Formats: sequence, structure tokens, C-alpha cells
Amino acid sequence: MTQTIQSYIGGRWQGTQAASALRSAVNGTTIAHTHAEALDFGEAVEHARRKGLPALMAMDFQERAQRLKALAKYLMEHKEQLYAVSAHTGATKVDSWIDIDGGAGTLFAYASLGSNELPSGNLVHEGPVFSIGKKGGFSGTHVLVPRGGVAVHINAFNFPVWGLLEKFAPSFLAGMPCIGKPASATSYLTEAAMRLIVQSGILPEGSLQLVIGGTGDLLNRLNGADVVTFTGSADTAARLRVHPNLIAHSVPFNAEADSLNCAILGPDVNPDDEEFALFVKEVAREMTVKAGQKCTAIRRAIVPAKHLDAVCEQLAARLAKTTVGDPADERVRMGPLASHAQQADVAERIALLRQDAELVYSGKTDWVGDGTAQGAFCAPTLLACRKPMDVDSVHTIEAFGPVSTVMAYDDLDEALALAARGQGSLVATLVTHDTAVAAQAIPVMAAWHGRLHILDREAAVESTGHGSPLPTLKHGGPGRAGGGEELGGLRAVKHYLQRAAVQGSPTMLSAVTGEYVRGAKVNNTAVHPFRSYFEDLQIGDSLLTHRRTVSEADIVAFGGISGDYFYMHFDEVAAKDSPFGKRIAHGYFVLSAAAGLFVSPAPGPVLANYGLDTLRFIKPVGIGDTIQARLTAKRKIDRKKVDAKGVGQGVVAWDVEVTNQDGELVASYDILTLVAKRT
Repeated sequence: MTQTIQSYIGGRWQGTQAASALRSAVNGTTIAHTHAEALDFGEAVEHARRKGLPALMAMDFQERAQRLKALAKYLMEHKEQLYAVSAHTGATKVDSWIDIDGGAGTLFAYASLGSNELPSGNLVHEGPVFSIGKKGGFSGTHVLVPRGGVAVHINAFNFPVWGLLEKFAPSFLAGMPCIGKPASATSYLTEAAMRLIVQSGILPEGSLQLVIGGTGDLLNRLNGADVVTFTGSADTAARLRVHPNLIAHSVPFNAEADSLNCAILGPDVNPDDEEFALFVKEVAREMTVKAGQKCTAIRRAIVPAKHLDAVCEQLAARLAKTTVGDPADERVRMGPLASHAQQADVAERIALLRQDAELVYSGKTDWVGDGTAQGAFCAPTLLACRKPMDVDSVHTIEAFGPVSTVMAYDDLDEALALAARGQGSLVATLVTHDTAVAAQAIPVMAAWHGRLHILDREAAVESTGHGSPLPTLKHGGPGRAGGGEELGGLRAVKHYLQRAAVQGSPTMLSAVTGEYVRGAKVNNTAVHPFRSYFEDLQIGDSLLTHRRTVSEADIVAFGGISGDYFYMHFDEVAAKDSPFGKRIAHGYFVLSAAAGLFVSPAPGPVLANYGLDTLRFIKPVGIGDTIQARLTAKRKIDRKKVDAKGVGQGVVAWDVEVTNQDGELVASYDILTLVAKRT
């Protein structure tokens, strides 16, 4: 009895009648069916808008970050259930780790990004503030706010868990309810992950829905507040991009498409160099991890013509050691392709590639494990093209499996031209130990490749590899790769937010952004701002300090303490010949003296100063100048955290302006502090 997997739409599981059979990639047995019932996508979109969106907007960035962290922990605690299902996709333990643990890891990463880098509330002040009027009464800035729409995520078959979660994490953080649609071939694993998510009860209802099967009229129901993302083939991306409704409503569409990624062996590398072995290892790994079914896998290995045979020989020897079969067998290092349809497609494309490339290596077909003869296996296949500038197929045809073509070049310029023949890729690797080669190649490669991985003996110690997208770095590429971007830290969150320019008085901009803007009205409090607890402190609470005149003794003492005897501070003759025409105080003395002016020394709610931002020394401070500081509460972030004693605390950023006796700004910066709560 096989399972009929279900969609999760409108707050309930839907679909009981079996439709298309989904076969185990390992032995061909039917393990699940998609459901036959048609879905009401009007209900799905309405549920996201009416239920999911209000629930998400009732929380702020900080609270949504906490939910992501809790969900990541829950999935990690129950991941063995997913590993058991993942085995049917042909994934080895390493493959499943990338997909399942990698998906949870992305949730953790965005939880951390949200907690550390996003404000309380649902508006991001992107800044900076520009003074538009001459008198300082009219300014402009930029803000980012939730779009108020729905994110539709259409995913590929190769990463059923990570594919869902890496798109969901930044969308959820940005306050957008999501509808995820996995590729059918491995959707049973995505559904298993979704069941855990629903079971956890961590996400608000309507914030994530799951579609099994086709998308029907879903895209017709979207409007300009919504977003569509796609991962898969370049052909499908091209069709979706011109969907009439998406065009009519200017619905943002982000594509991450399979591409002909490459690796270049630098002209400086010889067979006895460490980098040569690293190149061979990297190409072989990209061919065999996930059976080569990665949108980032190396499809073209570009090597100096004089080393082509040596590269092919070493690659073939390494691939020959790769045991292929049922991942349940501990000897196996590469499993099957994800489906039998994929198996047929890869075989067809290998045949097309062989018209312009010679076969160097094709592994044995005696797969390890019972029943594997009916599995969707494909032997690692290595091809070679000695005249790649004269043919097109190796630069246009992608076999989405354990297949790569080694191609020869005569000089570095030709290697770069060959890399560009792929018409845009997600990632390219350059293996070199010559900094001059890297400095010449990378600016050229950056125009055609979304991520550039420079590998040598130094980087290899910690390198995450050619094919590993990271939450902190952008994932995407130009041209054939889709022209889109995912991940990249907060960049991904901003893709799901709407940017708007705002103009008004500094006071109005402060009220709108929840952040003090220079020139806005301040509240000169009777109580020192450092004596206020987090809850009591208001944006704009301010202190104008007493004055201090800088003396020569101050400069001499600070030089003795710091060891900074720069001539501008101590050499009267040289200082007169400088643009300032006189000796000046150390910038860091001004910083320290300002702290002495505004710090409240007694123990109190301000617990610690943990950093400075935007520090600028605007004008020099000379001997005899008098300085004064203004300290103003600029921004508050409630991260909902407590210390070891259970005392709550928040983050407060303080705007500091240091002026001279003429009212001129001499130093400007933000101080970041932890401030205790009363309760």
C-alpha cells in the first residue's frame, strides 16, 4: 500500500485519490502517488492574504526571527524522519545532510540575521538621510516595508527540503506568506518536511502552504504586491517569465536556473602542484555529490591544453574509485538520479555531447544493492573536447547528472572566453596559486558568473566548495542562470520588501522611521538618558553636555597613554606646513573626551557599550578649541532576550554629535549599548 501525498492548502491537508506514481530512485518501486484532486488556488491565495498576512504583520522582524530559530531547532530534532524518506530520492547521507541539515541551517542563519540586523517593528530605515532644503527643514530618505502580498515559490527536484526552506526563510522574515510548490519527482520528501512544520505549531496559520502537483491558475491570481520565484531549467524559467498575468501586474519574478558552470585550472598550475590535485578533487566531487544533480555542479572543466590528458587521466582514476549503488550500503558514495525520467534525459544529452566530445571515462553499471537494476542510475561520465572554441554543444547542452566535459585552452584569455561561452552561470571556480592570475581573471569572470570561488592550497583548508550556496552570499547568476538573486544575507529579505522614498521634515522622518534623524526635535530630559530603562527611553531623548577646552596637556597625556606621537599632534613646525596649519588633537582623544562629557558613571540601566558605527572626524580640533557633545537616543531594538539572571535587555543606538565653540560639527558617530529592562 503506497501513500498518497497531500497538499496543505487553506489550513488543511487536501487530496486522497491517487494520481501519478512516484517511484523510488533506488529500486524503481512505487513509494507514493501525487493526489488527483484539483486544488482551489483561489482558496490558497485568499487564505494567505486573509489569514497568513495579518498573522505575520502582528509580529515584527524580531519575533519572526525567533520563530525561524524555533522551527530550525524542531526540524533538527526530527530530522531522522526526513533522512529515512530522503533515501528514496537516491541521496547518500552526505547528500541528505546538504539538503536537510542545510535547510535547517538556512533557517538558523536567517534567524540570526533578523535578530542582529533588523529593527523592532516592520519598517527598515535604509537611509542615509539627505538634506534637501538649505535650512535643514526638509529632508529625504528611503524605507523598506513588507509588500503586503504573497510569495509563490516553485522549486526543483534536486533539493526537496533546502529548496523550500531557503526561499521560505527570507520571505517569512520579510512578512510574506508563502505558497511552496516542489517538483513532483521528489515532492514526497518536501511533504514529509511540511508535515513536521505543521506538526510543530510554530508558524502562524497561512504563513506557509504546500502545493503538490501542478500550479493550475495560481499565477493568474497574483497581483503587483506578490512575488514569484523559480528554481529549475532555463527553458521553464523563460516560459514563466513571460506569463501574461505576471507581466500585466509587474509581479516580480526571480529565476535561479540550471547553468553550465565551469572550473578553470590556472595556467600557472602544473601536475605536481597541490592545486592540480585540488582541481581534480573538486571536479570529481561536483560530478558525484547528489549524482551531479546540482544547479551549481561543474559541467565544464577548462584546463591548459598541455595538461588536458593528465587531468583526464587523474579524473578518470578518481571516478573509478566511486562506488555507485543503493545509498543504504555503507560502501556507496554516489546514488542514482532522482527519477527514471531524469535518467532518460541525461542519457539523451550525453549522446548529444558525444557528437563533439570524446568519451574519456564511463563507470561500471553493476550497481551495488538489491533491486538496483530497476533504479534510475547513471554512471559517472567524463568527456573531453580538444577544440572547444570550434563547437557549440559543450557550451549549450547540460546533462543534469554526473557528467562533465574537460576542454582545452591555449592561454588565459582563451580560458576566460570559454567560460563566457556558457552565457551566464551560477558559479565558477578558478584554481590558481598565482595572485596575478586571479587579479586578471576575476574581474572578467564576474560579468558572467554569479559567484566566484578561488581555490588554492591556502583556501582549501576551509573552503566550502564550488557547489555550496551559503546563506550569507548571493545565489544566482546572469544570463542563462536566470538573472536573479537568492540568499546573500539581508539582500534576500530586501527582495521581499518594498522600497519607498520618503520626504519631509526631520521631525516627521523621525516619527515615520522610528529612528532619530539629525535636525529633528529632541526631548531634553531632566533625567540623564543613561539613567532610563529600555521601556522608558524614548527616541529623541537627548542630553546636551557641558563644555571642555582642549589643552596642550591633553594632547601630550593622550600621546603618552596611546603611544600615538604622529607629527600633527607633536611637531609644531611640520604641523604649520600641513593643510591644518597648526597642531591638532588626536581624533580618538576627541572621541574619549566626548565620552567623558556624556557618560553617567554610576551603575544603571546602560549595561555595556559594544560598538561604534558611522564614525567620522569632520573637522580638526586644535589646542584651545572647546568641544561639546549631544547624546540622543536614535534607535531601539527589542530582541526579546534576557541575561543569565533573567533580566531583560534591549539594544539602543545613540546618536553623538561633537561640536566646537563655533557650533561646527567635529565628530559624528553612533554608540551601540545594551540597556536593561525594568521587568
